[in-house]
Amino acid sequence: MPNQIPEEVIEEVRKSNDIVDVIGEYVQLKKQGRNFFGLCPFHGENTPSFSVTQEKQIFHCFGCGKGGNVLTFLIEMEDYSFYEALKFLANRSGVDLPETGMNKESSMSEENQNILSAYEWITKLYHHLLRYTKDGKEGYQYFKNRGITDETIDVFQLGFAPNVKDFTAEFLQKKGFHQQILVKAGLLSLNEDNSVTDRFRSRVIFPIRNHLGKSIGFGGRTIGDQEPKYLNSSESELFQKGRILYNFDLAKKHIRKQNEVVLFEGYMDVISAYQAEVKNAVATLGTSLTESQAKLLRRYVDTVTICYDADNAGTEATYKAAVLLQKIGCHVKIANLRENMDPDSFIQEFGATAFKDEVIKASYTFTSFYMRYLKKDFNLSLESDRIQYIESVLKQLAMIESSVEREYYLKEISNEYNVTMESLTQEIQNHQQKMSIGKDKREKNRYTNRAPQFQQTKKLLPAFHNAERQLIAYMLQDTSITDKVQEEIGASFNVDEHKIIATHLYAFYEEGHQADVSMFIEALTDENLRRLVTEVAMIPVLENISDKEISDYIRIIRAENSSKDSIQALKEDQKLAEQQNDPIKAAKIAMEIIELQKQLKKLN
Repeated sequence: MPNQIPEEVIEEVRKSNDIVDVIGEYVQLKKQGRNFFGLCPFHGENTPSFSVTQEKQIFHCFGCGKGGNVLTFLIEMEDYSFYEALKFLANRSGVDLPETGMNKESSMSEENQNILSAYEWITKLYHHLLRYTKDGKEGYQYFKNRGITDETIDVFQLGFAPNVKDFTAEFLQKKGFHQQILVKAGLLSLNEDNSVTDRFRSRVIFPIRNHLGKSIGFGGRTIGDQEPKYLNSSESELFQKGRILYNFDLAKKHIRKQNEVVLFEGYMDVISAYQAEVKNAVATLGTSLTESQAKLLRRYVDTVTICYDADNAGTEATYKAAVLLQKIGCHVKIANLRENMDPDSFIQEFGATAFKDEVIKASYTFTSFYMRYLKKDFNLSLESDRIQYIESVLKQLAMIESSVEREYYLKEISNEYNVTMESLTQEIQNHQQKMSIGKDKREKNRYTNRAPQFQQTKKLLPAFHNAERQLIAYMLQDTSITDKVQEEIGASFNVDEHKIIATHLYAFYEEGHQADVSMFIEALTDENLRRLVTEVAMIPVLENISDKEISDYIRIIRAENSSKDSIQALKEDQKLAEQQNDPIKAAKIAMEIIELQKQLKKLN
């Protein structure tokens, strides 16, 4: 728990890790005014509602309500325990943590910790065999023949599993790992007679790491005549092919720097691209791009360049991936790879410079790719097919927002198929009109029970409620304002949560702390209070607010309290009158209560 760790240590770790830098490793943040905004990593959205303030060192999502400081972000994002989040940040910033008095309990199950440990050991072993032993010479030669340097082999921790059926099993059992765990981890295969064999024997090994750089699985490629040619670790809680991308941990910083990612199909494509100085490269793991992977990329970048094999299967996969990426809001480009080539073979044949200049930098727009992709479905020597093809292209062009881009492709069609720009433009307008009618219907249905309601409309808050929120926002950043509020109204806020926050804040300052929202959040143990504090702390405030304005907020809060007290007193008088069988007096008091309630309503 946090209170087992010296407060000054927590504070040093927190202050040595800027929240914008840390969250920027998970979310593409763009500065707007004084804050940074991005797509929330905690819920799906296409419009950024996730805000990070560098000045206050806190984050808040206006969509789902999550909020906190740099430590709570990691606890939420990685499912870390408090200690794990603190240790991660301490390692990141080079702060030494004391060994005593700390709860080192992990949020990860003991079994998963053992699996990670097993993969760490075996990754190092397979890599050592490849680089430094005769047993790995066959695998080493395979990579050398494919033009992979020693430096790259080391960066990607490439390895080789020898053709010995119990090599891995014996090595890890000597390290204390149980056979059952190793089978579950996908390092060993269980045979029908309950014996085990090494899953990856006689294969070169591509360690698959999670976003934190921990090996969670292997991709193995045979260098003989084994089947299958490629073999992955079995699916597990830690290793889910549809949720991770190969090389994402190393590519992250390059992706953020260039605001672009290059998406490949295979391990060797990524490794060859890395050697060709295309380091913002990731790959799927032998499967089609999933929505989960696409959303992960969207959090980091606006632009994705797809560089799949330039054969029929690769073209189909490119189209599916491009449609998915566009759907979740990415700008998509398609690498200009020569027909029937794959990225790795292109680099081997033509070199790194040609790959960067002629393939990546010369990428097609999605529309240009789509126009070529569509042609395979039509016999363009036939007039009817040409007309159908043009119609299909125009439907796609009608969805392009940029009139300049749209006109560019219309001219291309006009010149190639001898159709006037007037008729093409008219057809585009017809399509857009149909799309607009469909959109209007969808908008109309939003207000019926036929359409799902994803976001509840927030009610307008009463004046006293807004006054309390605004006042707390000032109290969070100024101890002198807090002193004034404590002296004049203490914890007599009207909203229960506000009373609790004020009480905690008074205690926080009385302990000698300065105004620091991020640190105050750390002192709160209730998750709902933390969220509310971060939400209130995001409210815009004046730098130099006058005493009169603070007094006005206090006056509104007092007025609400006073009215409520008066109403409560009248209700007690009314009850007494009823008990004394005095209906006329009770009715008169009831009218007074109604009048007071009306006045309250007008104020709010």
